[in-house]
Amino acid sequence: MQVNNRETSDRIVARKSSFQFKRWFKATGWRHLIGVFMAVFSAFPLVYVLSAALQPGGTLITANGLFSEVSLGSFVTLFNLPQQPYAAWYGNTLIIGVITSIGTVFLGALAAYSFSRMRFFGRRGGLLTLVLLQMFPQLLAVVAIFLLLNGISDIFPAIGLDSQVGLIMVYLGGALGVNTYLMYGFFNTIPASIDEAAKLDGAGHARIFFTIILRLVAPILAVVGLLSFIGTTNEFVIASIVLISPENQTLAVGLYQFVSQKFSTNYSVFAAGAVLAALPVMALFLWLQKYIVGGLTAGSVK
Repeated sequence: MQVNNRETSDRIVARKSSFQFKRWFKATGWRHLIGVFMAVFSAFPLVYVLSAALQPGGTLITANGLFSEVSLGSFVTLFNLPQQPYAAWYGNTLIIGVITSIGTVFLGALAAYSFSRMRFFGRRGGLLTLVLLQMFPQLLAVVAIFLLLNGISDIFPAIGLDSQVGLIMVYLGGALGVNTYLMYGFFNTIPASIDEAAKLDGAGHARIFFTIILRLVAPILAVVGLLSFIGTTNEFVIASIVLISPENQTLAVGLYQFVSQKFSTNYSVFAAGAVLAALPVMALFLWLQKYIVGGLTAGSVK
């Protein structure tokens, strides 16, 4: 009799546990399952590239056995190739990325402040024009950019073809648009009464912008700067036609040489270079992550 009671009690507990598990899975458990799947799906390419960078074989096929062999030879080789100056590419990418990001943030902030705080003829049309221009990427203007810089090279070689300054100016030419519209939404969340109080104390637009507004809109500035830095460091097409000399090229253009040659491809060195190239972006993302969510959500309110 006691055995039957014990079996009945165990069945009740099992049914209760099964019911609780089904209830938990229906409520929140499926979200955890999807989260784990997406984490594995997102992390696998990163792990695979890191494994390929540590493989001495020089091919991606040998990386199928993840971390079966670990060697830093590819990283050493990366900095000892005279025809592929990786260190120079790295420095060029950081310089171009930082300057372009700062310029993008500054120009976008000036435009967004003007559209948000000033009332002038063509204001609404200007905003719509900036948004519509982003429908046509810079890729469509590759031929025009090449011919324009080629013509400028005959007059001002410092900003023409094979010039980092020229590439930065091309990037800044397309800096407005969606960035300005995103900043415009964030600027609208700042109460106009702050500007009015500053004007009563004798402050002009420049003083209000540089001493008050910029501090209040720091989250959106960080977001735009991060997006601009990522886009600049990953850009390939325009950089490949503007920068010709190997010592002036960026990482996106230079690393392609390791896998573009038919009989001398070295995917292990390419993967090692890609891993090192991701470090500045990752460091900047971690440094600015506290601003990212707030900047994106607040900028999309209006």
